[in-house]
Amino acid sequence: MEDFKQHKRRTHYDGKYPRRFEEKYKEQNPEKYKETVLHVISKGSTPAGMHISIMVKEILEVLKIKPGEKGLDCTLGYGGHTLEMLKELNGQGCIYGLDVDPIESKKTVERLRAAGFDESLFRFRLINFADIDKVAQEAGKFDFVLADLGVSSMQIDDPKRGFSYKTDGPLDLRLDPEHGQSAAERLHSITRDEFKGMLIENSDEPYADEISDKVFGLMKKGDPMDTTTALKKAIEASLWKVPKQERSDAVKKSCARVFQALRIDVNSEFEVLYSFLEKLPDILNPGARVAILTFHSGEDRLVKKSFKALYKAGVYSGISEDVLRPSMEEQRLNPRSKSTKLRWAVK
Repeated sequence: MEDFKQHKRRTHYDGKYPRRFEEKYKEQNPEKYKETVLHVISKGSTPAGMHISIMVKEILEVLKIKPGEKGLDCTLGYGGHTLEMLKELNGQGCIYGLDVDPIESKKTVERLRAAGFDESLFRFRLINFADIDKVAQEAGKFDFVLADLGVSSMQIDDPKRGFSYKTDGPLDLRLDPEHGQSAAERLHSITRDEFKGMLIENSDEPYADEISDKVFGLMKKGDPMDTTTALKKAIEASLWKVPKQERSDAVKKSCARVFQALRIDVNSEFEVLYSFLEKLPDILNPGARVAILTFHSGEDRLVKKSFKALYKAGVYSGISEDVLRPSMEEQRLNPRSKSTKLRWAVK
């Protein structure tokens, strides 16, 4: 009898289009299924496993990249911004890319290498952008810097990462799943009042009292609160006083804010941003340009305050007076860009 290799069938799904992340094999293979990917994007959605870079045109206009310069992408992600910046260098100069996510960064580096960008043009470092001073010790000072503070779509969409209340998965929320406490572990290590404070400080949650009461009440009764669905249900249950016609929208917004607040806490995002903004001027060459994308008011306030203070002190020669926002067309094609704000500074 001839030896044969058993054919592995793809995951079957009901209906015309796949719904679950693991079923969307075409979207996760954009090189082979380009038409499927373009169709998903045209509908205003982000293909599974991909990330659509935000405000690329505006960032390139701000950074004014010239061949021969040295740049830094503080949050590599899917690598879309890095790719476009590398094109501007036209084979001269180099870009350092940083990220703390060992899972997605490996895939991104492979894509950029396959696109023809070797170590002489693109250098990756698995490091938090709070440590840009350590990168500068190796690389020297930079001519342009980009920091995109958003979470990448491929992290949000993968249920195993636990970033979204829309799919069931472990309540994790770590950008680096190999280190630190997961969101579930974090909940069990703090008090009810600390959780309430987290919700107010990190996401201005109006129902912080009710949500923290319900979450900690359930945990006291033995609920491990270790999945995204468990936390979502607790949030739903806590908003029972909201009028029925308003409740569905209120639950969605509170879920988004609660998950945001936990993610910020688990990844120490404000502390990281403080450190980055403090060290930033010292890693820039004279005339260097900086662009920072923020996605919620807390981040934007920190960036705005830092830029204004350092401009007043004469450290920056120019800063953006107002935020730049994505065009209406970009917001239509990529709804995840709607909350984006871009600020810039020049050394």
